[in-house]
Amino acid sequence: MRTVKPSPLFTEVEGKVECGVCNRRCRIPNGQWGYCSVRFNFDNKLYTASYGDLSAIESRPIEVKPFFHYWPGSTSLTFSTWSCNFDCPWCQNHHLSRAKPNPLAASYVSPKSLVDMAVKSGDMGLCVSFNEPTMLFEYCLDVFPLARSRGLYCCFVSNGFMTTKALQMLAQAGLDGLKVNIKGDEEVYEKYIGVKGGEELVWRTVSEAKRMGLHVEVVFLIVNGVSDDEDCIRTVIEKHLKYAGPETPIHFTRYYPAYRFRNPPTLIEVIDRAYTMAKEAGVLYPYVGNIPGHPGFHTYCPSCGNPVIKRFQYGVYEVKLTEDNKCMYCKTPIPITG
Repeated sequence: MRTVKPSPLFTEVEGKVECGVCNRRCRIPNGQWGYCSVRFNFDNKLYTASYGDLSAIESRPIEVKPFFHYWPGSTSLTFSTWSCNFDCPWCQNHHLSRAKPNPLAASYVSPKSLVDMAVKSGDMGLCVSFNEPTMLFEYCLDVFPLARSRGLYCCFVSNGFMTTKALQMLAQAGLDGLKVNIKGDEEVYEKYIGVKGGEELVWRTVSEAKRMGLHVEVVFLIVNGVSDDEDCIRTVIEKHLKYAGPETPIHFTRYYPAYRFRNPPTLIEVIDRAYTMAKEAGVLYPYVGNIPGHPGFHTYCPSCGNPVIKRFQYGVYEVKLTEDNKCMYCKTPIPITG
Protein backbone atom coordinates (compact mmCIF):
# COMPACT_ATOMS: atom_id res chain seq x y z
CA MET A 1 0.00 0.00 0.00
CA ARG A 2 2.07 2.87 -1.34
CA THR A 3 -0.22 5.55 0.13
CA VAL A 4 0.49 4.45 3.72
CA LYS A 5 3.62 6.09 5.12
CA PRO A 6 5.00 6.98 8.56
CA SER A 7 4.19 10.48 9.77
CA PRO A 8 7.11 12.30 11.42
CA LEU A 9 5.11 14.62 13.67
CA PHE A 10 3.85 12.88 16.79
CA THR A 11 4.67 12.18 20.42
CA GLU A 12 3.79 9.27 22.69
CA VAL A 13 1.46 10.29 25.53
CA GLU A 14 0.01 7.88 28.08
CA GLY A 15 0.13 4.87 25.77
CA LYS A 16 -1.31 6.79 22.81
CA VAL A 17 0.20 8.82 19.99
CA GLU A 18 -0.54 12.54 19.89
CA CYS A 19 -0.65 13.82 16.32
CA GLY A 20 1.24 17.10 15.92
CA VAL A 21 0.09 18.06 12.43
CA CYS A 22 -2.98 20.10 13.39
CA ASN A 23 -4.13 21.84 16.52
CA ARG A 24 -6.72 19.20 17.34
CA ARG A 25 -3.70 17.24 18.58
CA CYS A 26 -5.66 14.01 18.56
CA ARG A 27 -4.51 11.43 21.10
CA ILE A 28 -5.02 8.22 19.20
CA PRO A 29 -5.11 4.75 20.80
CA ASN A 30 -3.35 1.89 19.06
CA GLY A 31 -5.36 0.69 16.07
CA GLN A 32 -7.52 3.82 15.93
CA TRP A 33 -7.80 6.86 13.64
CA GLY A 34 -7.60 10.57 14.35
CA TYR A 35 -10.48 13.00 13.76
CA CYS A 36 -9.45 13.56 10.15
CA SER A 37 -9.59 9.84 9.24
CA VAL A 38 -6.26 10.26 7.46
CA ARG A 39 -3.78 9.43 10.24
CA PHE A 40 -3.81 6.38 12.48
CA ASN A 41 -1.88 4.73 15.28
CA PHE A 42 -0.23 1.43 14.47
CA ASP A 43 2.02 -0.07 17.10
CA ASN A 44 2.33 3.35 18.78
CA LYS A 45 3.60 5.04 15.63
CA LEU A 46 1.67 7.59 13.58
CA TYR A 47 0.94 6.83 9.93
CA THR A 48 -0.80 8.62 7.09
CA ALA A 49 -3.10 6.77 4.69
CA SER A 50 -3.19 9.53 2.04
CA TYR A 51 0.41 9.77 0.83
CA GLY A 52 0.20 10.42 -2.92
CA ASP A 53 -3.49 9.46 -3.02
CA LEU A 54 -4.65 12.40 -5.12
CA SER A 55 -8.37 13.03 -5.54
CA ALA A 56 -7.86 15.78 -8.13
CA ILE A 57 -5.05 17.21 -10.27
CA GLU A 58 -5.76 20.27 -12.40
CA SER A 59 -3.89 23.23 -13.85
CA ARG A 60 -5.64 26.43 -12.65
CA PRO A 61 -5.00 30.19 -12.57
CA ILE A 62 -3.49 31.25 -9.26
CA GLU A 63 -6.16 33.96 -8.98
CA VAL A 64 -8.82 31.26 -8.46
CA LYS A 65 -7.39 30.39 -5.01
CA PRO A 66 -7.56 33.43 -4.64
CA PHE A 67 -3.98 34.69 -4.59
CA PHE A 68 -3.89 38.21 -6.03
CA HIS A 69 -0.38 39.30 -5.00
CA TYR A 70 1.40 35.98 -5.58
CA TRP A 71 2.65 35.16 -9.05
CA PRO A 72 -0.22 37.04 -10.75
CA GLY A 73 -1.24 35.72 -14.13
CA SER A 74 0.42 32.33 -13.59
CA THR A 75 -1.10 28.86 -13.45
CA SER A 76 -0.41 26.28 -10.76
CA LEU A 77 -0.84 22.54 -10.85
CA THR A 78 -3.48 22.17 -8.15
CA PHE A 79 -3.95 18.88 -6.34
CA SER A 80 -5.79 17.41 -3.36
CA THR A 81 -6.56 14.25 -1.45
CA TRP A 82 -9.50 13.28 0.80
CA SER A 83 -11.00 14.31 4.15
CA CYS A 84 -10.50 17.33 6.42
CA ASN A 85 -9.88 18.29 10.04
CA PHE A 86 -12.90 20.64 9.96
CA ASP A 87 -16.53 19.90 9.11
CA CYS A 88 -17.85 23.22 7.79
CA PRO A 89 -21.61 22.91 7.15
CA TRP A 90 -21.29 25.01 3.96
CA CYS A 91 -18.26 23.22 2.45
CA GLN A 92 -18.25 23.60 -1.33
CA ASN A 93 -15.94 20.61 -1.81
CA HIS A 94 -17.69 18.22 0.57
CA HIS A 95 -17.44 15.41 -2.00
CA LEU A 96 -13.70 15.47 -1.22
CA SER A 97 -13.58 16.74 2.36
CA ARG A 98 -16.11 14.23 3.72
CA ALA A 99 -14.67 11.22 1.88
CA LYS A 100 -12.07 9.03 3.58
CA PRO A 101 -8.91 7.66 2.00
CA ASN A 102 -8.96 3.99 1.11
CA PRO A 103 -5.44 2.61 0.72
CA LEU A 104 -6.74 -0.64 -0.76
CA ALA A 105 -8.35 1.18 -3.70
CA ALA A 106 -6.18 4.29 -3.89
CA SER A 107 -4.49 5.65 -6.96
CA TYR A 108 -0.91 6.79 -6.39
CA VAL A 109 1.10 9.64 -7.86
CA SER A 110 4.75 9.79 -6.88
CA PRO A 111 6.30 13.15 -5.92
CA LYS A 112 8.50 13.09 -9.01
CA SER A 113 5.57 12.30 -11.32
CA LEU A 114 3.58 15.21 -9.92
CA VAL A 115 6.43 17.68 -10.37
CA ASP A 116 7.05 16.38 -13.89
CA MET A 117 3.37 17.00 -14.71
CA ALA A 118 3.62 20.62 -13.59
CA VAL A 119 6.76 21.27 -15.61
CA LYS A 120 5.36 19.57 -18.71
CA SER A 121 2.10 21.56 -18.57
CA GLY A 122 3.94 24.87 -18.22
CA ASP A 123 2.68 25.64 -14.73
CA MET A 124 4.83 27.98 -12.64
CA GLY A 125 4.03 26.30 -9.36
CA LEU A 126 2.14 23.80 -7.25
CA CYS A 127 -0.91 24.52 -5.10
CA VAL A 128 -2.45 22.15 -2.57
CA SER A 129 -6.14 23.00 -2.46
CA PHE A 130 -9.74 21.71 -2.89
CA ASN A 131 -9.57 20.01 0.52
CA GLU A 132 -7.44 20.90 3.56
CA PRO A 133 -3.82 20.54 2.37
CA THR A 134 -2.43 19.32 5.70
CA MET A 135 -4.12 16.03 4.82
CA LEU A 136 -1.11 15.74 2.46
CA PHE A 137 1.44 17.04 4.96
CA GLU A 138 3.82 14.07 4.68
CA TYR A 139 3.56 13.99 0.88
CA CYS A 140 4.31 17.71 0.61
CA LEU A 141 7.47 17.30 2.67
CA ASP A 142 8.77 15.19 -0.23
CA VAL A 143 7.10 17.03 -3.13
CA PHE A 144 8.11 20.59 -2.30
CA PRO A 145 11.93 20.17 -2.36
CA LEU A 146 11.64 18.51 -5.78
CA ALA A 147 9.37 21.29 -7.02
CA ARG A 148 11.65 24.06 -5.80
CA SER A 149 14.64 22.36 -7.44
CA ARG A 150 12.74 22.64 -10.74
CA GLY A 151 11.98 26.34 -10.21
CA LEU A 152 8.36 25.96 -9.11
CA TYR A 153 6.62 27.87 -6.34
CA CYS A 154 4.69 25.92 -3.68
CA CYS A 155 1.56 27.15 -1.93
CA PHE A 156 -1.28 26.03 0.33
CA VAL A 157 -4.96 26.99 0.48
CA SER A 158 -5.65 26.12 4.11
CA ASN A 159 -7.95 26.59 7.07
CA GLY A 160 -4.83 27.58 9.01
CA PHE A 161 -5.36 25.07 11.84
CA MET A 162 -1.94 23.45 11.42
CA THR A 163 0.52 23.49 14.30
CA THR A 164 3.45 25.89 14.27
CA LYS A 165 5.84 22.93 14.00
CA ALA A 166 3.99 21.61 10.94
CA LEU A 167 4.17 25.05 9.33
CA GLN A 168 7.89 25.28 10.06
CA MET A 169 8.53 21.88 8.49
CA LEU A 170 6.53 22.79 5.40
CA ALA A 171 8.36 26.10 5.03
CA GLN A 172 11.71 24.31 5.35
CA ALA A 173 10.58 21.88 2.63
CA GLY A 174 9.74 24.74 0.25
CA LEU A 175 6.28 26.13 1.04
CA ASP A 176 6.42 29.85 0.22
CA GLY A 177 2.77 30.87 -0.19
CA LEU A 178 -0.13 30.45 2.25
CA LYS A 179 -3.75 31.44 1.82
CA VAL A 180 -5.69 31.12 5.05
CA ASN A 181 -9.48 30.81 5.13
CA ILE A 182 -10.88 32.60 8.17
CA LYS A 183 -14.28 31.29 9.30
CA GLY A 184 -15.24 34.26 11.48
CA ASP A 185 -14.92 35.11 15.16
CA GLU A 186 -14.53 32.69 18.07
CA GLU A 187 -18.28 32.08 18.26
CA VAL A 188 -18.28 30.82 14.67
CA TYR A 189 -15.37 28.45 15.34
CA GLU A 190 -17.02 27.01 18.44
CA LYS A 191 -20.60 26.79 17.17
CA TYR A 192 -20.12 25.75 13.55
CA ILE A 193 -16.61 24.28 13.30
CA GLY A 194 -16.51 22.60 16.70
CA VAL A 195 -13.11 23.82 17.88
CA LYS A 196 -12.55 25.95 20.98
CA GLY A 197 -9.88 28.60 20.67
CA GLY A 198 -9.82 28.10 16.92
CA GLU A 199 -9.90 31.80 16.10
CA GLU A 200 -6.67 32.62 17.94
CA LEU A 201 -4.90 29.47 16.73
CA VAL A 202 -5.66 30.24 13.09
CA TRP A 203 -4.55 33.86 13.42
CA ARG A 204 -1.38 32.59 15.10
CA THR A 205 -0.68 30.59 11.94
CA VAL A 206 -1.11 33.76 9.89
CA SER A 207 1.30 35.63 12.16
CA GLU A 208 3.87 32.83 12.18
CA ALA A 209 3.74 32.49 8.39
CA LYS A 210 4.39 36.21 8.04
CA ARG A 211 7.27 35.99 10.49
CA MET A 212 8.80 33.12 8.50
CA GLY A 213 8.71 35.21 5.33
CA LEU A 214 5.95 33.31 3.51
CA HIS A 215 3.63 35.18 1.19
CA VAL A 216 0.29 35.30 3.01
CA GLU A 217 -3.22 36.21 1.89
CA VAL A 218 -6.40 35.90 3.95
CA VAL A 219 -9.90 34.96 2.79
CA PHE A 220 -13.04 35.53 4.82
CA LEU A 221 -16.10 33.74 3.42
CA ILE A 222 -18.97 35.80 4.82
CA VAL A 223 -21.83 33.37 5.45
CA ASN A 224 -25.39 34.65 5.56
CA GLY A 225 -26.77 34.33 9.09
CA VAL A 226 -23.45 33.16 10.53
CA SER A 227 -20.67 35.69 10.02
CA ASP A 228 -22.40 38.57 8.21
CA ASP A 229 -23.03 40.88 11.17
CA GLU A 230 -20.87 43.97 11.52
CA ASP A 231 -19.43 42.91 14.87
CA CYS A 232 -18.05 39.69 13.38
CA ILE A 233 -16.74 41.48 10.30
CA ARG A 234 -15.12 44.16 12.45
CA THR A 235 -13.47 41.50 14.62
CA VAL A 236 -11.97 39.79 11.57
CA ILE A 237 -10.65 43.11 10.23
CA GLU A 238 -9.11 44.00 13.59
CA LYS A 239 -7.46 40.57 13.86
CA HIS A 240 -6.20 40.89 10.30
CA LEU A 241 -4.53 44.22 11.02
CA LYS A 242 -3.03 42.84 14.24
CA TYR A 243 -1.72 39.50 12.99
CA ALA A 244 -1.31 39.93 9.22
CA GLY A 245 -0.71 43.67 8.88
CA PRO A 246 -2.25 46.33 6.64
CA GLU A 247 -0.19 45.30 3.59
CA THR A 248 -1.54 41.72 3.59
CA PRO A 249 -4.45 41.19 1.17
CA ILE A 250 -7.80 40.11 2.59
CA HIS A 251 -10.59 38.79 0.35
CA PHE A 252 -14.22 39.11 1.42
CA THR A 253 -16.03 36.39 -0.49
CA ARG A 254 -19.70 35.75 -0.96
CA TYR A 255 -21.24 32.55 0.40
CA TYR A 256 -23.60 30.41 -1.71
CA PRO A 257 -25.64 27.47 -0.35
CA ALA A 258 -23.70 24.19 -0.28
CA TYR A 259 -23.51 20.86 1.53
CA ARG A 260 -25.72 20.96 4.67
CA PHE A 261 -26.28 24.73 4.71
CA ARG A 262 -29.33 26.15 2.95
CA ASN A 263 -29.27 29.82 3.96
CA PRO A 264 -29.66 32.13 0.93
CA PRO A 265 -26.53 33.69 -0.61
CA THR A 266 -24.95 36.51 1.34
CA LEU A 267 -26.24 39.92 0.30
CA ILE A 268 -23.86 41.80 -2.00
CA GLU A 269 -24.42 44.87 0.18
CA VAL A 270 -22.84 43.00 3.11
CA ILE A 271 -19.73 42.18 1.07
CA ASP A 272 -19.50 45.80 -0.09
CA ARG A 273 -19.81 46.98 3.50
CA ALA A 274 -17.01 44.65 4.65
CA TYR A 275 -14.78 45.94 1.84
CA THR A 276 -15.46 49.55 2.86
CA MET A 277 -14.95 48.81 6.55
CA ALA A 278 -11.56 47.25 5.80
CA LYS A 279 -10.41 50.23 3.76
CA GLU A 280 -11.57 52.66 6.44
CA ALA A 281 -9.74 50.64 9.11
CA GLY A 282 -6.45 50.83 7.20
CA VAL A 283 -6.28 47.61 5.18
CA LEU A 284 -4.37 48.54 2.03
CA TYR A 285 -5.45 45.68 -0.22
CA PRO A 286 -9.02 44.50 0.46
CA TYR A 287 -10.76 42.45 -2.24
CA VAL A 288 -14.20 41.12 -3.09
CA GLY A 289 -14.78 37.52 -4.22
CA ASN A 290 -17.53 35.35 -5.72
CA ILE A 291 -19.22 38.38 -7.32
CA PRO A 292 -18.23 38.31 -11.03
CA GLY A 293 -17.38 41.68 -12.54
CA HIS A 294 -17.15 43.48 -9.20
CA PRO A 295 -14.57 46.33 -9.16
CA GLY A 296 -13.29 44.88 -5.89
CA PHE A 297 -11.47 42.22 -7.95
CA HIS A 298 -8.88 44.81 -9.02
CA THR A 299 -5.72 45.90 -7.22
CA TYR A 300 -5.62 49.63 -6.53
CA CYS A 301 -2.57 51.66 -5.59
CA PRO A 302 -3.08 52.72 -1.95
CA SER A 303 -1.35 56.05 -2.66
CA CYS A 304 -2.94 57.39 -5.86
CA GLY A 305 -6.00 55.11 -6.09
CA ASN A 306 -5.42 54.03 -9.69
CA PRO A 307 -5.98 50.37 -10.65
CA VAL A 308 -2.63 48.66 -11.16
CA ILE A 309 -3.89 45.10 -11.82
CA LYS A 310 -7.27 44.50 -13.46
CA ARG A 311 -8.93 41.09 -13.34
CA PHE A 312 -11.98 39.44 -14.84
CA GLN A 313 -13.25 36.01 -13.82
CA TYR A 314 -9.98 35.28 -12.03
CA GLY A 315 -7.81 36.19 -14.98
CA VAL A 316 -5.48 39.20 -15.29
CA TYR A 317 -6.13 41.41 -18.31
CA GLU A 318 -4.26 44.63 -17.52
CA VAL A 319 -1.16 45.39 -15.45
CA LYS A 320 0.07 48.90 -14.71
CA LEU A 321 3.18 48.04 -12.73
CA THR A 322 6.84 48.66 -13.44
CA GLU A 323 9.25 45.73 -13.69
CA ASP A 324 10.06 46.15 -10.00
CA ASN A 325 6.35 46.15 -9.04
CA LYS A 326 5.82 49.86 -8.52
CA CYS A 327 2.67 51.75 -9.45
CA MET A 328 3.15 53.05 -12.99
CA TYR A 329 1.34 56.27 -12.05
CA CYS A 330 3.02 57.34 -8.79
CA LYS A 331 5.84 54.81 -8.30
CA THR A 332 4.49 53.49 -4.97
CA PRO A 333 5.85 49.95 -4.34
CA ILE A 334 3.09 47.29 -4.48
CA PRO A 335 3.85 44.09 -2.49
CA ILE A 336 3.85 41.39 -5.16
CA THR A 337 5.58 38.02 -4.95
CA GLY A 338 6.70 36.72 -8.33
